Amino acid sequence: MAHNGVLFLDELPEFARNVLELLRQPLEDHSVTLARSVMTLMFPARSVLIAALNPCPCGVLGDPAKECRCTGAMIQRYLGKLSGPLLDRIDLHIEVPAVPYKELRGKDRGASSAEMRERVCAARELQQRRGFYNAHIPPNVLRKLCALDEAGERTLEMAARRLGLSARAHDRVLKVARTIADLDQAEMVSSKHLAEAIQYRSLDRNYWQ
Repeated sequence: MAHNGVLFLDELPEFARNVLELLRQPLEDHSVTLARSVMTLMFPARSVLIAALNPCPCGVLGDPAKECRCTGAMIQRYLGKLSGPLLDRIDLHIEVPAVPYKELRGKDRGASSAEMRERVCAARELQQRRGFYNAHIPPNVLRKLCALDEAGERTLEMAARRLGLSARAHDRVLKVARTIADLDQAEMVSSKHLAEAIQYRSLDRNYWQ
């Protein structure tokens, strides 16, 4: 039902682990296969997955104003439903802390939706001219379209070792960095684009396990 749209899963660890593992194939192949005794059916499933979760069962781990009462075992059991292979398929892991009161009431509203849309449309035009949207870059041309200089190679190598990135996560970091460069209207992917992309993997498998 979410084909060509958004699949939003709230309270992600509250789903049964076997249900979450079933997401791996659609996220990779963009299709769902149902096998029955008399036939096998395949349905298209190219959707954007967005998921939300608390840092722990009580929801306050890391909050400087509240005390988390969860034990280490409770937190491990709660987050243990999210396997490394599933997290590999999620490009961006973003922490959303509570907004301080002064910031909430401040007058600085940041970029408007119209301004953000303009930047996104310009980035998509760049990708169309290259022949691929970044999410769909084939493996055989990924290195060419996401070529790195020496500083970028060092940044990516260090991150791969520190986070234990799989080959799949490595490629997804490159695609995210290419997108960040496109938003900057930059022809080359630089180390700063890679560094930002790597920040979005900060909740990778080493964090959860």
